[in-house]
Amino acid sequence: MRPLSKGFSRPQAPLEGVARFLVWALLLSGTAIGVCAADEVSDWNRTMLLAMLTAPATPAPVTTRMAAIVQVAVFDAVNGIDRHYRPVYVPPAASPGASQRAAAVQAAYATLVSLYPAQKASFDQQRATSLAAITESNDAVQRGLAWGQTVAEQILAWRSQDGFSDAPPAYTGGTLPGQWRPTPPAMAPGLVPQLATTTPWVIRSPSQFRTQGPPDMTSDQYTSDFNETKSMGTSTNSGRTADQTLYAKFWQAGNPPDYWDQVVISLASRQQYSMSRTARLLALVNLGMADAIIGCWDAKYHYSSWRPITAIQLGDTDGNDATAADPAWTPLITTPPFPEYPSAHSCASGAAAQILSQTFGEETSFNMTSNAMAGVTRNFTSFSAALEEVRNARVFGGIHFRTATVDGTALGISVANYVLTHALAANEGRSNSQDR
Repeated sequence: MRPLSKGFSRPQAPLEGVARFLVWALLLSGTAIGVCAADEVSDWNRTMLLAMLTAPATPAPVTTRMAAIVQVAVFDAVNGIDRHYRPVYVPPAASPGASQRAAAVQAAYATLVSLYPAQKASFDQQRATSLAAITESNDAVQRGLAWGQTVAEQILAWRSQDGFSDAPPAYTGGTLPGQWRPTPPAMAPGLVPQLATTTPWVIRSPSQFRTQGPPDMTSDQYTSDFNETKSMGTSTNSGRTADQTLYAKFWQAGNPPDYWDQVVISLASRQQYSMSRTARLLALVNLGMADAIIGCWDAKYHYSSWRPITAIQLGDTDGNDATAADPAWTPLITTPPFPEYPSAHSCASGAAAQILSQTFGEETSFNMTSNAMAGVTRNFTSFSAALEEVRNARVFGGIHFRTATVDGTALGISVANYVLTHALAANEGRSNSQDR
């Protein structure tokens, strides 16, 4: 640790039954808040986002892997026909005349059925609706479907070997001051520790951008972090404003793709992106978030730092006279079951925001919504403003210290910059401006 937490949890009310189908219908018709009419790539992205929230909701860190699988398959399927960019994994080999639209549908459908088999009936309905809207010849559609299925199978086979399916022993941390241990109320072991060693998508290794670690418990930085979270993140009698409480809950309700993929679709529609270009941007953003979470998990389980609820309740054991214990302290938000440092939401959001900032410009205005917290819209005039709110949300929610959010953002930005320079480059003789 150097001298001197983001947490994810499942949404509070997962979508299910009739409610899910109503929201799904609104999203696909383009009448929900912040949703723009688009194409099969965007439609199936929304289907994916709702699938992740359907009970039992996918744990937020795992959603980044799921979303990357789907969006990479969709991109490689579309790109295998127009061949504008370098593929992520599957070399372009579609039959001449294959329908891009049908390929996108089948790639998304096949990956989602594999990842969420219990929802196959819903995917079947959406597939039928999507294919009915395609006016190309039956031969073009069939060729597109065959190519999309081929790509999906190859992506699924590739990622089945990435180590995520390993079953490591339950992780319970340690009992020394500063060490993570299970937190109330669930007292669950550490979530998906295998993410720390999962093979990344683009970056060279999980530890490539490992952060330098939480501050020493006797340092001024730790004292400042401790007392800020203790005051601003408590469940009662905090110094938060009503809006700060609202956005702390907002950023906890969903998962990274639920927030940032909707921004991608909205901004791509605003700029009148083609289906191919939208597929590329969704792939880039989800690759960035997936690798940022892998890097984040590497750091989390390497440093295994305790959560604020543990640190504050046991403040008299940390060797720091300026961090007073409060055995009754509880956070605004239920603490997620994995180590505190660095903040995972900051890692994922840092990656997504950096890719979008480099694509559209830092001072781009946009709205942020979440399918998991309907009726709430956050408005931003820049990507850095959104990242600042994410950092504050984790501290004001009582589940992270400030340093974890700052370092998490930095990790995500580093991952994003690497992804931008090492993935999905335009093929020679082509540029983004040619693909509209």
